[in-house]
Amino acid sequence: MYVVRPFDPWRSPLCTCPAKYVLHPYTGCGHRCLYCYASSYIRNFFNPRPKKDLRSKLARDLQLISPGSIVEVSTSSDPYTPPEESLLITREAILEILKHGYKLLITTKSTLVLRDLDLLVKYKDRVAVAITITTLDNRIASALEPGAPGVTERLKVVKLLSKSGIPTLVRVDPIVPYINDDFTGIVKLVDHVAEAGAIQITSSTYKARPDSLKRLLKAFPEISSMLLEAYKTGNKVGGYMYLRSEDRLEYMKSVRDAAARAGLAFNTCREGFPELATKGFSCDGSSLIGRYRSVVKT
Repeated sequence: MYVVRPFDPWRSPLCTCPAKYVLHPYTGCGHRCLYCYASSYIRNFFNPRPKKDLRSKLARDLQLISPGSIVEVSTSSDPYTPPEESLLITREAILEILKHGYKLLITTKSTLVLRDLDLLVKYKDRVAVAITITTLDNRIASALEPGAPGVTERLKVVKLLSKSGIPTLVRVDPIVPYINDDFTGIVKLVDHVAEAGAIQITSSTYKARPDSLKRLLKAFPEISSMLLEAYKTGNKVGGYMYLRSEDRLEYMKSVRDAAARAGLAFNTCREGFPELATKGFSCDGSSLIGRYRSVVKT
């Protein structure tokens, strides 16, 4: 296959994603998130480039996968990276996926997804959207994700998608120690997400790679020594530096409890705590396809 591939979690022993396919309309991403892991694997990552001949390659690939399969757009580069506003490559791709009967999971932190609301509503029984919101603090968000839309705008996206009948998940992801890990702030974020109409929260802690850690230390020098110590005393999993298991568990329990109080489903991403997940809700949000807003009983 050319552009649609079976999802590959790089053999992570902690990945709990269900079987699915993934499509990246772009190589690289212009949101320039400091914590980005994909920049470790893809050269010149923060300069997004559209995939060559995407439409024809996608059409050929879709003939090779089973009807009704889940296609996620996308996992390592945002499908609504800034150039998409004028290029419309992602819009063409999701239309191709949906009109041929496949299920679609969109993962983004961009408000540009609302441009394609007409398509999502038309095929809403086969669509779910995951929106990343790491904090309610615009100052921190603008430092962590300098090329991405603001927090308020992303909450509006959640609200408009939900009001339009599109099942929506919010990724409180990643939680970075000493930067966006304030418990009170996390509770407020979860409450705002619930008010906006999301169904589920998925969360994780920051997994460090040398390049992303270097960016964080430069942007937040006041906490650099503490952040370094936190990861120096942690664990290495699949090429990433993790926090200590007990610290990660404490963070994830805090988010889980906040989600439960707000009536939201909960899961984690590559943390190794399956016992924290709400039964029947996958970590990536694909289980929301065809599911509508309801209070989760815990």
